[in-house]
Amino acid sequence: SIGFTVTTGFVSAGHCGTPGSVATDGSGALLGYFQASTFPGNDYSYVGAASGTNLYGYVYGYDGYYYYVHGSSEMPEGSSICRSGSTTGMYCGTVQAKNQTVNYQEGVVYGLTQTDVCAEPGDSGGSWLSANQAQGVTSGGSGNCTSGGTTFFQPVNPILSAYGLSLVLT
Repeated sequence: SIGFTVTTGFVSAGHCGTPGSVATDGSGALLGYFQASTFPGNDYSYVGAASGTNLYGYVYGYDGYYYYVHGSSEMPEGSSICRSGSTTGMYCGTVQAKNQTVNYQEGVVYGLTQTDVCAEPGDSGGSWLSANQAQGVTSGGSGNCTSGGTTFFQPVNPILSAYGLSLVLT
């Protein structure tokens, strides 16, 4: 899943692709190419948009609605938060803990935010929003959207900073 639109492309999770990998939409149309990717350690990537790709300052929730992005102010623990993913759509919950370390099979990732929101394979890289503020991209977790789960996201501001990117805002 795509995280957020930036002025020259998109940000997503690092485990979603390596530099040179192709990014496509659900119907296989070219969106762009991964320009940079970090995983493990961090879990973020930057996709440079293909020529002719429209870059909008909102997130599609896979529920028929678009959610506007007005900035990237980080919300505190206890805040309500929602995430969008191409597999399961839009789910909401609460920010439980910040600066968490997660041991994935591929290695350790630091600085993640823990939530009580479910996610499933294919939701990785998807957007996390709170009060129209970009929060991060889906990294991983446990459980599923039938029984519930815990999901971690990579905060978005470190991604923007690492690659010198700016969000497209509405």
